[in-house]
Amino acid sequence: MVASRLDAIDRKILAELQADGRMTNVELAKRVGISAPPCLRRVRTLEEAGLIRGYHAEVNSRELGFEVQVFAMVGLESQAETELKAFEEKCRGWPLVRECHMLNGEVDFILKCVAPDLSSFQGFLTEQLLTTPNVASVKTSLVIRGAKDEPGVPFDVLEERLGRTP
Repeated sequence: MVASRLDAIDRKILAELQADGRMTNVELAKRVGISAPPCLRRVRTLEEAGLIRGYHAEVNSRELGFEVQVFAMVGLESQAETELKAFEEKCRGWPLVRECHMLNGEVDFILKCVAPDLSSFQGFLTEQLLTTPNVASVKTSLVIRGAKDEPGVPFDVLEERLGRTP
């Protein structure tokens, strides 16, 4: 496990950036208890190692006019690796699909979709998703409201697993 090879400062840097990726390096260094130059070196090392994959703003989709959020459970006719990769590639090209996860069990993929309105989602569903080669079935669930949407990982659980207190 990579996490066990990270020291406490690296884990604290990751936790702080996960909570607030906009803070300055000076503020981050202060929060983790080191000076700014080594903090920046550590952040760059974490980025190069792939532990920090990027930075983004969390936007309010409803305020931007995306009123509809839907989870689509997709079953494929064939689960051959070439077919799975082809479906994943197709998903990358659909703007309304914001997340695509391959699953184990009855459903092959779950897609998180956002749309401005129900008719826009229906158009995507009937004209694109359902007409995609190898798609055997699609079941959808409209999100009524969200109760929790936390990014990343729970660092307190990580620290507990490593036998340390956060």
